[in-house]
Amino acid sequence: MTTADLAIRDALPADLPTILEIYSHAVLHGTASWEIEPPDLSEMGRRFEAIAAGGYPYLVAEREGRIVGYAYAGAYRPRPAYRATVENSIYVAPDVQGGGVGSALLDALIEGCTARGFRQMVAVIGDGTGASVGSRRLHERAGFSPIGVARAVGYKHGRWLDQMLMQKALGAADGAPPE
Repeated sequence: MTTADLAIRDALPADLPTILEIYSHAVLHGTASWEIEPPDLSEMGRRFEAIAAGGYPYLVAEREGRIVGYAYAGAYRPRPAYRATVENSIYVAPDVQGGGVGSALLDALIEGCTARGFRQMVAVIGDGTGASVGSRRLHERAGFSPIGVARAVGYKHGRWLDQMLMQKALGAADGAPPE
């Protein structure tokens, strides 16, 4: 299948059970999230509402009526000086990984964040030097540059994990003060 059959749209509260299913698989079997146990549906709802209340984009990718991935941006850090910088999160259903869903979501997320006036996007990639090489490559293709690696800062699935940071300038970037 191609990405031509994908529809990217704003996530709705009704999408949360499927979003939770995708995320739970990532928590239990992967290293993209460093949670050990998946949250419950009410916690996912709380997180969804916080992203929406902050004015950040939260998107889903649909193929033939099925949600196959989701992405959102949120505050990079909570202090006011970071207000123009966002951190992205992208999760794709395991059976469609590597098929362009992540790229389509990331492109739409970049567009949405740029339209909202954000100036920098940071990707915090769990195990960015190991098993999450796909996430690193996804971000490289979208124009992100590596800005650092924190070695052995997480422990999951019986091993120490590195965390890679990547960054992409958005819109006017640092050419003018934030709006």
